[in-house]
Amino acid sequence: MGAAGALEKLAPVVLAFGSGVFLARRKAVPADSSKAFADYAFLFAVPCFLFGNIHGTDLGALFDWRAVTGYATAACTGAVLIGVLARTAGVRDPRGAALRIMAAVQVNTAYFAVPVFIMLFGNAAPVFPVLLFQVCVLSLVIVSIMEWGRPDRAGSPARRLGAAVSASLLTPVVIACNAGILLALLPVTVPTVVLDAFAFVGDSASPVALFALGLHLGGSGLKVRGTTREEMAVIAFKCAAMPLITYAVCRHLFGVEGEWLGYLVLIAAMPAPQNLFIFAQRYDVGVDLSAALVIKSSVVALLLLPLWAQWAVHLA
Repeated sequence: MGAAGALEKLAPVVLAFGSGVFLARRKAVPADSSKAFADYAFLFAVPCFLFGNIHGTDLGALFDWRAVTGYATAACTGAVLIGVLARTAGVRDPRGAALRIMAAVQVNTAYFAVPVFIMLFGNAAPVFPVLLFQVCVLSLVIVSIMEWGRPDRAGSPARRLGAAVSASLLTPVVIACNAGILLALLPVTVPTVVLDAFAFVGDSASPVALFALGLHLGGSGLKVRGTTREEMAVIAFKCAAMPLITYAVCRHLFGVEGEWLGYLVLIAAMPAPQNLFIFAQRYDVGVDLSAALVIKSSVVALLLLPLWAQWAVHLA
């Protein structure tokens, strides 16, 4: 029932992604135009979505700092492990390592975690602290590494790193999150017409990102039999190891119990974020790998959902 209910909630994902695949294979829309759709999502639609959602959230009521700190520690632990494994496997490009860390640690909140939480608990509020941590901390680090590793960056390592951090802070995604947090904390009223405009554009973020992903895969193809060992390792880490790491760190190091422990374990079990493909397209690194990881991890996460959901409900 859990998996069936989740699949029903995820019907829009199937429609947006499937349309991209279908139109690319029929050559009605060129597959290489996926880059333009991805840029629209990264530079405009996703920032609008994040600003509106963060600004409209009661930040003080959502944060259990012990739980959030525990989750952040678990995520950093997972990032270090994946970074070491990527290095051992021969990945020398820092952008490639950052992409694999993002795939193994970050989660799909908008079109997986949110509907799952609404289905199980009637409320997706516990997802938003993790969303903020992902965007304001993890994504900032990922973007900094991507910018730092760009081939057109010149100068000393310190200068390149400084330029990369500055560039990442000026990306629309990070600006939107910081603006949303700042205006939510300040006694400033944003006009309703402005929020409605951001919501209108933001609602297109996930469908366009999924459509771009479908276009790319429709043009390049996706074969289950062609799944590499690296893909299987990253998916196994994302869908099985990360929830266990999150449980161990949050429960035994930070003493998180009850509802929040169940919430965090279930969130950690969500698949790789669709923004993984957007980042890969934006920085032209691991595009085929990221597309495969987004889709295949979503399928595996859906199959394992009843198990993790039952455990989360038991913990809560």
